[in-house]
Amino acid sequence: MPKVTKHNATESRKADHIRINLENDVQFPRLKTGLERYRFLHEALPELHLDEIDTTTQFLGKELAAPILISSMTGGTAVAQAINRKLARAAQAHRIAMGLGSQRAAIEDCVLSSSFRVRDIAPDILLFANIGAVQLNYGYGPEQCQKAIDMAGADALILHFNVLQEAVQPEGDVDFSGLLRKVALVCASLKAPVIAKEVGWGFSESAVRGLADAGVSAIDVAGSGGTSWSEVEYHRAPSAFHARVARSFVDWGIPTADAIQIARGAAPDLPIIASGGLRDGIDIAKSLALGADIAGLASPFLQAASDTFQAVDDLIRELRTQLRIAMLCTGSRDIAALNRAELQFMS
Repeated sequence: MPKVTKHNATESRKADHIRINLENDVQFPRLKTGLERYRFLHEALPELHLDEIDTTTQFLGKELAAPILISSMTGGTAVAQAINRKLARAAQAHRIAMGLGSQRAAIEDCVLSSSFRVRDIAPDILLFANIGAVQLNYGYGPEQCQKAIDMAGADALILHFNVLQEAVQPEGDVDFSGLLRKVALVCASLKAPVIAKEVGWGFSESAVRGLADAGVSAIDVAGSGGTSWSEVEYHRAPSAFHARVARSFVDWGIPTADAIQIARGAAPDLPIIASGGLRDGIDIAKSLALGADIAGLASPFLQAASDTFQAVDDLIRELRTQLRIAMLCTGSRDIAALNRAELQFMS
């Protein structure tokens, strides 16, 4: 029997995550994003032509054709390489941003680094490398963070915070103590911007303030209401005990709409990425009106990329078209105007 090492265990876990997300319903069963509680005030006389609508925006110093991020999903396996290359090719074609999945597997085994290399087909996109923040308590530091950036040729580094996911994994890394000062060290040591990202449960006000003070360049709120990673871990659980523990947290977290507003209130000048259960261009528009700068989607892109490049291309075109129509119907000529568009709270 082959020896199970730390790096091939990580690779196996990443493969499990892809399979479970594609084969099982792992969405929050009851808790929603909160975006459904908001409606735009429809503008029947926008005094605009649809062709005038300008979706371009700047994020971390780079221009995007639309405020859309293909959120971090995967890497470290052969199937992940095919997925990432479809996503990167589409991001390049549409001039949108892309985040890579956790690069821990490739840092542990450089053979797996090819699944994160997409610059040959996406030389111009805004690209984010990715490391789990908790790894800063397990031997990682600025050197490993820089290695992740260099491996991908990335413009910035995501540090993802997944305390609940790690806690419900039997093999999880659960020492989240003293992380803030280590995050501050990484931010001070790297020339590239650092983005703090949750993975589906949102950041509290105190967490946002702490991360902003530590020097992060942006926050990806990744609120609740989309994919529940405790539900993903439920499907990976090795025993009934672990399954019951994981499933009990299936509706845990801060809904995305609330998480956006919490982050904007706690750090008014910090760039914000909205993610967590966004499914169409109207969700993107609502997120920007609530205070986000750009918006990310993961699950819809994973589903599309598991099919064909054309499916990914079609999805981006749909998102951009929906966003432009929402902007027209709110009288928003550009993204700055959309940020000021009136949203009505539906109690």
